[in-house]
Parts: sequence; C-alpha cells; structure tokens
Amino acid sequence: MVLLEVKNLHVNVGTKEILHGVNLQIDRNEIHVLMGPNACGKTTLALTIVGYPIYKIVKGTFFFNGENLAKKNISERAELGIALAYQNPPEVRGVKFRDIIRMIIGKEPWNPLVEPEERFATKFLESVGLNPKSFLTRDINLGFSGGERKRSELAQVFAMKPRLMILDEPDSGVDIDSLKLIGQKTSTVVKQLESAVLIITHHRHILQYVKPDMVHIMYEGRIVSSGEPEELISRIEREGYEGYVKELLSSRW
Repeated sequence: MVLLEVKNLHVNVGTKEILHGVNLQIDRNEIHVLMGPNACGKTTLALTIVGYPIYKIVKGTFFFNGENLAKKNISERAELGIALAYQNPPEVRGVKFRDIIRMIIGKEPWNPLVEPEERFATKFLESVGLNPKSFLTRDINLGFSGGERKRSELAQVFAMKPRLMILDEPDSGVDIDSLKLIGQKTSTVVKQLESAVLIITHHRHILQYVKPDMVHIMYEGRIVSSGEPEELISRIEREGYEGYVKELLSSRW
C-alpha cells in the first residue's frame, strides 16, 4: 500500500524554483535511496516533505497515508509519523539528551526521586551504541563527534516510532563502525515498525548494510530515473552523474 506519494511537485525558496516537478512513490516496508550531485534538490525535497515553511509548494501535491500534506504544518506531519534525521544535527544547549528522548516518547524529564534509575531513554541510547553513563546527562550533540551526532539523531528518530524515516546523508562524517551500526539498525527498525525509509546519500557505502528496494537519481531539481539499486548505482559510479544524465537524455530523443 502506498505510504508517500509525490506528484509533479514544484517548490520555491523565495522567488527561486528548486524542485521542478518531482514524482516519487514509497510503499510501506520499503527502503528507498535518493542520490544525486550536490545542490540538486535532495535536501529540499526532504525538508518540504517534513514541512519547513521556507519551502513553498507552488504546484503539485503530495500525500502521506492518503492524507494531503500541503496544508499540514511541521508538527502535524510529525504526528502523522514523518521523522527526519538531519545531515548536520545541531547542538542544543541546556537540553539533556535523555530528556529529549523521554519527551519524544511522552515521558516527563527524568526525576531521580520518582525513578531512581532512568529506564526509558537508556534503551534507545543502547540501541545505537551510545553508552548511557556517558551520554544521558549531556546536552544534545554538544561536543559529540560526527558519528556520535548521527547515532544521536537515529536514537531520536527511532524513539518517534515513525511510519516514514528520512535519513539525510547518515553516512557522511562517520567511521566504519558507526556506518555499519546505522545501516544494520535502520534495517532492523524498518522490519520492527513496518515503516519505510528514504535514505539520501552520495555513494553506496551504507548500502552494504541496508538492502534498498529502489534507487532514485535526482538531477537539477527532478528525479530523472528510478530503478534497481545495483544496476543504477554501478552506472552512476562508472559514468558519473553528468555522463549518466547526458546518456539518459540522448536515449529519450
């Protein structure tokens, strides 16, 4: 059953059109990968789906679980089950990592008089390989390494138990251990929650740990092709984005 359906989506930032008629369909229990060169519109698409108000839909529609998202704000979309892990997770001073996880799952900030040992955030930290003794009391992402920030984001996304996870370059700035954990844990959670994932990436490194159902190639604000992951990624690696698109366009004329 279709979970996310994007139809002829045109998006402006200010007066400049960034997306020029994007079409995309993701079903439940599927892992999709979105690839493309820098500044081609991948993150714009992600933030538009999530609901950032700076991204204005000027044409087209998109539906999530049958509901039109165009008039729903960012909070309403989160409540429907859309979660985003940022490419560059921000530092949040004054908010404890443990408490943001607890808030996400509907629990009060930790009170040792009520709960001698923290029980709820702890399991999410452990699930992404972060030691609760070291990270529970730290401010969100403050002083975290690149891999720790990506794991932190993943813990927050998993705590939401979303229907759709959008992971924006989860493999950038991480070591091989973090990459493996992120990929394997994402695959596990997809099965557990029966959710869907859209992974935005530049290369195949994370794909050895997840098994995508479909790869989409974005170029200059459009998804120019979609297909079987191994064949399509191999062509991109062999020809580059410019060469691939040039060949693709010549074959259509």
